[in-house]
Amino acid sequence: MWKIILLSTVQCLFLSGAQVFLKFAMNCVDEIDFSWTFLRGLLTNWWLLVSGLCMVAATFLWLYIIKHYDFSMAYPMISISYIFGMLAAIFIFHETVPPSRWLGVLFITGGVILIAK
Repeated sequence: MWKIILLSTVQCLFLSGAQVFLKFAMNCVDEIDFSWTFLRGLLTNWWLLVSGLCMVAATFLWLYIIKHYDFSMAYPMISISYIFGMLAAIFIFHETVPPSRWLGVLFITGGVILIAK
């Protein structure tokens, strides 16, 4: 059981990291207009590359997880990424998170704990 928790946590770190780096990438973009200039800017955006690498790592870990564990246990475990997303919002993007969102994170964490038992 501890192995799936560890694997899911690492997978969620990569998944959340991909979203954080994607946000950094999009902050470098002025406007989305699907022009050649926009596409060239995306292709030379290092944040987007790092986001993609994190997503690839998360995907390969996910493939391993769903091959070796019950889907009914594995899929809810990736909800841990919501917790990492909230922490990233606070510590990286300096957002204010209202108590209602923390309550939601508490429920998610409780659900993951119940599923892991």
